[in-house]
Amino acid sequence: MSLSVWLLYVSLAAAVIASPGPSALLCVSHAVGHGARKAVGTIVGGITASMTLMLLSALGLGAVIAASDTLFSAIKWAGAAYLLYLGVSAWRNASRAGPQAGEEVDADAPAVAAAVPESTASFWTLYRKGLMVGLGNPKDLLFFSALFPQFMNASAPIAGQLLILGSTWMVLDGSIMLAYVLAGAKLLARLHRGGAGRWFDRVTGGAFVTAAALLASSQR
Repeated sequence: MSLSVWLLYVSLAAAVIASPGPSALLCVSHAVGHGARKAVGTIVGGITASMTLMLLSALGLGAVIAASDTLFSAIKWAGAAYLLYLGVSAWRNASRAGPQAGEEVDADAPAVAAAVPESTASFWTLYRKGLMVGLGNPKDLLFFSALFPQFMNASAPIAGQLLILGSTWMVLDGSIMLAYVLAGAKLLARLHRGGAGRWFDRVTGGAFVTAAALLASSQR
């Protein structure tokens, strides 16, 4: 693989990963709800999902899904149902968020304390959610099936090229999602100071429900 081809792949992959979607929304939501450190589990779960979908695409499952309306619909509806579940959960959490506008906020409380919320969620709980959101979109399988061949040389060893493409995607995915997590942690401090924690959960819940509706209505 030439450097120019790899750089083109990097630019395309970075643009795709950075585009706001369910995984990015989940990273921000978990950073706000559980803190940036625990939200790393969400990132790792999303990366695992991407690597799994890449492997399945390489094994030909993407082509199978492209040819099977039933399998595509099953994965699509399962993913939409899980996004809907996350949306409803966010709405329920609104009652346990930070103080609303008009409520008293302790001005003497240290900003650092506000930036690290108490959370009983484990790394593996957030990992599982990140994994399930990442695996719940059958279009990702079709995307990888269509993307990789454009950057591969059929006359060169396939395994080495897949390793380069997969490793590059993993680094970009981790870095960009970490940026979303850090942005979410910064947003958390502002939400606590402004007393808008409940409204964030409501907006996030609405965004997940919207994402579920878009996925459910999507076509191949």
